Amino acid sequence: MDMTRLSNGEMLTGGDIDANTHRESTRQRRLRKTLVVLGLVLAFLAYRLYNDNPIRPGVPGWVKGSPEIMIALVLILFLGTIIFIPFLTAGRSPHTLLRSTDSKIRLDDVVGADQTKREAVDSMNLFLMSDTFQREMGGTARRGVLFEGPPGTGKTYLAKAMAAEAGVPFLFVSASEFQSMYYGQTNKKIRSFFKALRKAAREEGGAIGYIEEFDAIGGARSGMNTGSMREGIVGVVNELLVQMQSFDLPTGSEKARSKLIDWFNKFLPPHLKRRRPIHQEENVLIVAATNRAADLDPALLRPGRFDRVIGFNLPPKVDRHSIAEYYLARKNHDDEVTAELIADLTAGYTPVRIEKLLDEALIIALRYSRTSMQISDVLEAQLVTEIGVAQDMGYHPDERRRIAIHEAGHALAAVLTRRDVKVASILRRSAALGLVAHGDADERFLKTPTDARDLIAVALAGRAAEQQEFGEASSGISSDLAAATNIACQLVGQLANGAGLLSLEAAAMPAAGNLVAKVLADEPSREAAEALMTEGAERAAAMIDVYRSALLEIADGLCEHDELEGEEINRMVQAYADISERRGPVRKTPVPVSDSFGRVAGG
Repeated sequence: MDMTRLSNGEMLTGGDIDANTHRESTRQRRLRKTLVVLGLVLAFLAYRLYNDNPIRPGVPGWVKGSPEIMIALVLILFLGTIIFIPFLTAGRSPHTLLRSTDSKIRLDDVVGADQTKREAVDSMNLFLMSDTFQREMGGTARRGVLFEGPPGTGKTYLAKAMAAEAGVPFLFVSASEFQSMYYGQTNKKIRSFFKALRKAAREEGGAIGYIEEFDAIGGARSGMNTGSMREGIVGVVNELLVQMQSFDLPTGSEKARSKLIDWFNKFLPPHLKRRRPIHQEENVLIVAATNRAADLDPALLRPGRFDRVIGFNLPPKVDRHSIAEYYLARKNHDDEVTAELIADLTAGYTPVRIEKLLDEALIIALRYSRTSMQISDVLEAQLVTEIGVAQDMGYHPDERRRIAIHEAGHALAAVLTRRDVKVASILRRSAALGLVAHGDADERFLKTPTDARDLIAVALAGRAAEQQEFGEASSGISSDLAAATNIACQLVGQLANGAGLLSLEAAAMPAAGNLVAKVLADEPSREAAEALMTEGAERAAAMIDVYRSALLEIADGLCEHDELEGEEINRMVQAYADISERRGPVRKTPVPVSDSFGRVAGG
């Protein structure tokens, strides 16, 4: 075997793989044993037949002649089954055994995240060639790999592809299935799972165990010195730690042979004593998946256990493009729906969300008696999946106008701060009476204080619009104030935009994890956050006042059509302001803008 094959990042196949070689030798040995046993049985049956004393299966005569005994035996068997089977099966491993043919997903179906895929393939290849890797290079293959990342980023999907490509038994189990109502049975199930892994590895040359939602049983141990020795916190983790180091333990038959040799050696002089059997370590790879690697016990992540963490992150645009191409090739769509369009629309989406977005778009297309999706279907599906189904609430005319003014304020401020406005609506979706969907014009991974101040102004623009047009703001601004407060507190508590450079996020307080509470509890930070809110409110009010005509035009459009797309809103604002620049301050056009009282603003 040329070890350089391990460096090309492709899945190894062929008969020279260590696991395949071991599997073939095990198969031949098993076949020989089976033939010997069957030969002895057939020889015994032939001997009985030759002596005119064949074995005749059936019910013994003493039972057949007594119905009372037969009924009693049936009742005893029935009651014994009900009583004892739950106890006998309580500690069994809850895994599901998968073979290569059980999964329809292959590594070619894993698109995007090439580096993550490469790490998984390398771990698989080293696992399959562990003996050669040890013999030729002196290395030890990985025994534990941890998949860590947000939900929907492809951890289980990649595991299914691994199950299909590995060619060895794949034991899938959810961590919650280990839990039992009987004390001690959780640990027993874990032992049974690892025992099944080792047995499968001995028979097949290797085995892979996949544990879903690993944090359910691998959480950090706490309270060990307070008397709270709960099985789920301490005992289970201790069992996992032991089992991860138990691949070199002897089997039951090896233990029996060792005891027999030890007894026999008592009677022999030292130079004649027999050697005990040497156990060959099973080739096992444990793959665990979790959304919260930080909550795992640190001992599980040390070398020799889960010493390789493979991260699954939200796909960047180039990966989203590949994912969109993969799914669009399997779904009916018009030519205008391209992978580039989907990649632009789905910033921050996981691969699963991209697939579900396209499925929802097909459902919407079917609702309009079409068999392929259009751009409008994708946009409507995005609103449905992110916010909810639109509902016409039948607003009172005055309330309808107020909501339109409020959302027009958000839309106007978003356009003026160079946000990418997708849609504005006064239809109710979920708990929101109206909405403005907007995002970054270009995908970026860093945010600046200027970006945060823009978002504060956009959040407070609805309040400014209501105050300007109606003299006061309604209860609809509550969520806007909460969003703006969160952003202001992040600026002060995380990004040192307050009185000092200290990070309040690092403070260990009873309100740990609640940055807003930390900022509000610190007087200088509270004042700095309040100043940011005031600055944002004044900026929003200025934009609403200067571009009031654009505000009213957007509001009129919302009252008439219920929803406006981003391009229509940009066209309305373009008539009053130069929004061609991607970044920077808005330049007012020399066209004077009159308000309802005849005053001229701008020019």
